[in-house]
Amino acid sequence: MADQTIHTIGRRKEAVCRVYVKPGSGKWSVNGRTLGDYFPRPTLVTSIQQPFTATDTLGRFDVSANCEGGGMTGQAGALRLAVSRALVQIDETHRRKLRELGLLTRDARAVERKKPGRPKARKKFQFSKR
Repeated sequence: MADQTIHTIGRRKEAVCRVYVKPGSGKWSVNGRTLGDYFPRPTLVTSIQQPFTATDTLGRFDVSANCEGGGMTGQAGALRLAVSRALVQIDETHRRKLRELGLLTRDARAVERKKPGRPKARKKFQFSKR
């Protein structure tokens, strides 16, 4: 299975990321840009590369990703989940290590809706006694 391209999808918040992983030299392409160029924060880059570092496969695969929706953090989380799923498809022995680190779990947290009679979801308007 390692001779062909693996396609997976990851989601977080409102972001959706489609990832294509194939054996290569470790090149990244996110929406036509490099990983460091698309995600300027170093913490996001290390977070995205965490599945590869956990399985000792950093630099062995080329990753091409299409991310849309949400913000920077949501897209980074979606990309990390998609990469983790791809690594499990490539080699099933990676599943246990990635599961222990929580990299295969979809983060279900999303923005809470605004409630009527309030300025935001939980915030209340200022109370005036007189």
